[in-house]
Amino acid sequence: MSPEPTVLEVAGELQMASIDRDAFKNVSDVPVDEEQYVLALDQGTTSARVIVFSSESVPVASHQVELNQHYPHPGWVEHDPMELIRACRECIDKVGDKLDAKRIPRKNVKALGITNQRETTVLWDKRNGQPVYNAIVWSDTRTEGTVVRLEQKPNADKVPKICGLHISTYFAAVKVRWILDNVPKAREVYEEGCLCFGTVDSWILYNFTNGARHITDATNASRSMFMNIQTLEYDAELVDFFDVPKLNLPDVVSSSEIYGYFSDDDAAFPSLPISGCLGDQSSALVGHLGFDKGDAKNTYGTGCFLLYNTGNDPVTSENGLLTTIAFQLKGQKPVYALEGSIAVAGSIIKWFRNNLGLIETSEQMSDLAGQVKDSAGVYFVTAFSGLFAPYWRRDARGTIVGLTAYTTRAHIARAAIEATCFQTRAILESMSRDSGVPFHKLLVDGGMSSSAVAMQIQSDILGMEVVRPGMREPTALGAAIVAGLATGVWNDLDHVRSKLQKRRTITSFTGSLTEKERDEQYRMWGRAVEKACGWVE
Repeated sequence: MSPEPTVLEVAGELQMASIDRDAFKNVSDVPVDEEQYVLALDQGTTSARVIVFSSESVPVASHQVELNQHYPHPGWVEHDPMELIRACRECIDKVGDKLDAKRIPRKNVKALGITNQRETTVLWDKRNGQPVYNAIVWSDTRTEGTVVRLEQKPNADKVPKICGLHISTYFAAVKVRWILDNVPKAREVYEEGCLCFGTVDSWILYNFTNGARHITDATNASRSMFMNIQTLEYDAELVDFFDVPKLNLPDVVSSSEIYGYFSDDDAAFPSLPISGCLGDQSSALVGHLGFDKGDAKNTYGTGCFLLYNTGNDPVTSENGLLTTIAFQLKGQKPVYALEGSIAVAGSIIKWFRNNLGLIETSEQMSDLAGQVKDSAGVYFVTAFSGLFAPYWRRDARGTIVGLTAYTTRAHIARAAIEATCFQTRAILESMSRDSGVPFHKLLVDGGMSSSAVAMQIQSDILGMEVVRPGMREPTALGAAIVAGLATGVWNDLDHVRSKLQKRRTITSFTGSLTEKERDEQYRMWGRAVEKACGWVE
């Protein structure tokens, strides 16, 4: 769920110029050999990468490793947990070499921050640190039957009120329940009291500290379904509901504090503090400097994720949204957010390329969509694994309606991009109803945001300004910010703003449709959603 490797496919190539030593002197008041830097590890759905940021948010080096995706059965998506760790370590090692090449001293790197795909679930044996099963990825839908059984249990209606989340294939506790019910080895370790649970952040922190810390930050814990969204503690009712009393849960910590020190056998960054952790969507909000109540951003990654900062008080949605943690600084109250999630966004581009062969490169999707002025009445509901917010229809499946003899692949490509944009409007309207505050602009990032065609379509469908930052890596930057706050690179959020805002550039898109045209297209989109729902019996 983090920004990923190719433009439009999942979430976007690194948008940065190579900065040599002399060029960097021109953008900072501090000499290169005295400047402070932070490593940001972005462990996403299809890749792991590390970006090194200066204290003025300038990315000076990066390295990326793509991950293997495992699809054992239709709807199943898995990762090898050990490969995740190897890829992360390789990125850190290689970026050290790149800093050497730029003559930037490694000792000037003051912290490591982690941002990660959320909900993806890893279970391991605490006696040897070995996984008992592959990681089940957030988008995996094998747990549909588990969801049905859980929904029929007594007190199922209380679960969203406690944790802020709907019972869905999306979240970690449901994946844990499936593994315990279907993987004998995991069940055996569980009964022995030795089974550890973690989302990807926990797994990385456990390995990076040589097993010394079994922890998770509040943003990731809020996606587990085990944590009370009010108290930020594990809730006995939830543990009982999912029937996992023997499961070893990670301690919940803040998003910005020193958790330990990077264990690096090759001493690439000896004794480097690991001091920041955020789930990827929370990290993107922080990277957009969305610190204040009312700030909102949308990340167009593998899926699409819109967060709206609601301040220090959680808002319970009456319109199909999720209540989650935006971030929590050490010793401070958590900052909450409303979230709307779209299961399929950038990944539709990969589907066009790999499954249908209609394009050869991801960039061609934008070119195709730009060849026509509209979709010619074609609507594509990209519900490959059901519909997330605000619909929450797991019985929906991918549906294309309105095809005629006039339809070309360009119309279908445009309709595919429009699908994400229509769902974004549905989420924004729900957020407005829940918060009572209308939106006037949307901050965007991720791979699809690199396409001017896509962002113009988004602005047309919303009828509001869409703002894209020049530095396209807010997810990684968010992890760097919380890590740097814990180690003195920045003093506080105001210091972050003052240092980073002066280097921010933006591109703005303004809608060109009339209100009548917008509303008619959105009405037809609603009809298409009705056709897609109820397909799975």
